[in-house]
Amino acid sequence: QVQLVESGGGSVQPGGSLRLSCAASGSIFAINVMGWYRQATGKQRELVAIISSSGTITYADSVKGRGTISKDNAKNVYLQMSSLNSEDTAVYYCFAVAKVSSTSLFRNFWGQGTQVTVSS
Repeated sequence: QVQLVESGGGSVQPGGSLRLSCAASGSIFAINVMGWYRQATGKQRELVAIISSSGTITYADSVKGRGTISKDNAKNVYLQMSSLNSEDTAVYYCFAVAKVSSTSLFRNFWGQGTQVTVSS
C-alpha cells in the first residue's frame, strides 16, 4: 500500500534545531495531506503540522514560529524545528491521507516514528 519512512530524529540540546524528513512510496494514486504528529510518553498523540496537496498549512499552537513544514514534491515532506525545548521530546510520526491505486477510498497512513530527545 503506502509506506512512510521518517529520518532525521535524534538527540539535540535545548535551543537547538533539527530537520525531519518523510518519504512516501507504494502504489499511490493520490495524496491529499502529509504532515507530522508526535506523542510524548504518557500523553496523547497530537498534531504538529500538516500540509495539503494545494499548499494549505496548519500548525499546532506550540509549533507556530518555531516550525516550518515543506514539500519538494507530492511524496516528500519535511519539518524544520528550532528553539527546541524538553517539551518537544516525543516520537514524531509521519502522516498521510492517501488513496492507493487498487482502492476507491482515501485512508490514513502512518510511519513507524522517529525519536526526538531534547536534553542537556
